Amino acid sequence: MISNTKIQLSLFAIILVFEALLNQVYAIELDEATRTVTLEESGKTITLTPEQVKRGKRLFNNSCAQCHNGGVTKTNPNIGLDTESLSGATPIRDNIRNLIEYIKDPTSYDGATSIAELHPSIKSAEIFPKMRNLTDEDLFAIAGHILIQPKIAAEKWGGGKIYY
Repeated sequence: MISNTKIQLSLFAIILVFEALLNQVYAIELDEATRTVTLEESGKTITLTPEQVKRGKRLFNNSCAQCHNGGVTKTNPNIGLDTESLSGATPIRDNIRNLIEYIKDPTSYDGATSIAELHPSIKSAEIFPKMRNLTDEDLFAIAGHILIQPKIAAEKWGGGKIYY
């Protein structure tokens, strides 16, 4: 007859093995260099936590990917979410702070005209319900997701129809 202790140890071992297998499958951890993004125009950087990366991906996919799948802009494929396009905008949108400001109150690429009524934003949350409950922490995570994608997907991010 098998003792309760042996059964408990066996179950514990099975649980540990199962947990290790799950962690291998789901723990796609990015190194610090990949998670480090520009915080503001001064060039100051910040390293996102793995939790911020995961949260940013989930929120982006839920709130933004319908129009920006793969970093492409469906309504204007000439302007994507790739580093070159973000750097060419006015104001520059290649950092966390400016992306957050854009998500709150978007402007045209040259910065001259508000497009809040056309582009989902915090300012226009009454007509874009997905934006209603996003916090500053959520916007930070979304901006971080956008900025790490060129490091992960390289030329595919914002690359257009040839990739997506």
